[in-house]
Amino acid sequence: MKSWIRMAGVAMMLAASGMASAGAKVTYVDTEEMTDVPRFAVDRESMEIHFREHLQRLAEQLPAGQQLNVEFRDIDLAGDQFPRVAIQDVRVLKGRADWPRMDFHYSIEQDGKVIKSGDAKLADPNYLMSTNRYDNEMYSHEKQMLEDWFRKELLGKKR
Repeated sequence: MKSWIRMAGVAMMLAASGMASAGAKVTYVDTEEMTDVPRFAVDRESMEIHFREHLQRLAEQLPAGQQLNVEFRDIDLAGDQFPRVAIQDVRVLKGRADWPRMDFHYSIEQDGKVIKSGDAKLADPNYLMSTNRYDNEMYSHEKQMLEDWFRKELLGKKR
C-alpha cells in the first residue's frame, strides 16, 4: 500500500513539473479539405501526429510556463501525390511548383494570457536545394520549414 502511495506522489510531482515546462497545443481545421494532404484517414492522422510531435519538441525551447498554440488552416505537402495502388500512394518531389506550403494561426500563452500571436503563411520554393536536418524522416521538408519559422519568428534566431 505504501509503495502505491509513493508512486502516486511521484506521478503528481511529474505532472506538476510538466505543467511548468513549455509545451504545444496543435489543432487542425478540416484536414480533409486542405490543399494537399494524404487521402487516406489513417495517413492524415499520422501526418497530424508528426507535425504535433515536431511542434511539441520545438516548443521545449520556449521559456518555462509558455505554451505554443498552432491551428493549421491549410497544408500543401512537398511534391505531388500520385495514386499507385489501392493501399498506398506515391509522393514525387520534382522541385518545380510543388514546394511545401502551410497556413496557420499561432499564439504564445503564459499564465493564461496571450503574449504573442499572428498568422503564418509558410512556403519554401527552394526546398530541394537547401540543407535539411530531417532528411531521413517523413515530412522532412515541412518539418524544416516549421523549424526555420519557429527559430526566426519565435526565438529571434537565424538558421
